[in-house]
Amino acid sequence: MTPTIAQACRGVLLAAAPRAKVKAARAVARAWRRGALAYAFDVAMPDRPARPDEPLLLPPNRMPKRGRAGSERSRIALLHALAHIEFGAVDLAFDMAGRFGALFPPRFVDDWLSVGADEALHFVLLDRRLRALGAHYGALPAHDGLWEAAAETAHDAAARLAVVPMVLEARGLDVTPATTASFRRAGDARSAAILQRIYRDEIRHVAIGTDWFKSVCESRGLPAVPEWQRLIRAHFRGIVKPPFNDSARGEAGLSRDFYAGVAPERLA
Repeated sequence: MTPTIAQACRGVLLAAAPRAKVKAARAVARAWRRGALAYAFDVAMPDRPARPDEPLLLPPNRMPKRGRAGSERSRIALLHALAHIEFGAVDLAFDMAGRFGALFPPRFVDDWLSVGADEALHFVLLDRRLRALGAHYGALPAHDGLWEAAAETAHDAAARLAVVPMVLEARGLDVTPATTASFRRAGDARSAAILQRIYRDEIRHVAIGTDWFKSVCESRGLPAVPEWQRLIRAHFRGIVKPPFNDSARGEAGLSRDFYAGVAPERLA
């Protein structure tokens, strides 16, 4: 019997070890591209993805400080934090496809599996760089904020699209250029090149999320900007804060009229 896309996405989410999750993500993306998965949504996605024993997950307010800016210790801590984000982003992409794919045409699955494959590659690049610096993913604690956002929006595709790509990933567009520059100043050109590669890919990811969000709003007869702002106020537990990289956000189709209206406010 031909496996289904939902079964394949669930398999990625239930792979705990980093190497196993990356391998599964890449295999599913390849299988989908060659037509080896049935377009059927016959199993539910898990409430939580499987996680390895390491890293230790802590609340954000208990995360240790990264140390002196520009030091190797600080750079390792930042690379580890980014690797953890990319590891969680693999699950977010495959959960998006498996949880909400039945509501959309197959192109939705095309897009989110391509995003998931990118995130898997980003994780590999960051973990490889950590190992070159004498560390590895899991060596430091991390937090679970990304999946908290997924759980909060598991009931509604529009809410998930509004929060994950259009807030959390878009934030990466704001901070990555300065982070990349700090690695260059520290003489770490290899890490800077990895971050630049991730930055370009993330513009595409935000664009995919923004396009699908606008499509959902159009299908529901809702204006996209006020609906995005409503969903953010309802489902994002954080602050949409400047400074914004308006150029990269605009390239992704996320115009300033979306976030300017909520930026000054602390959201419930």
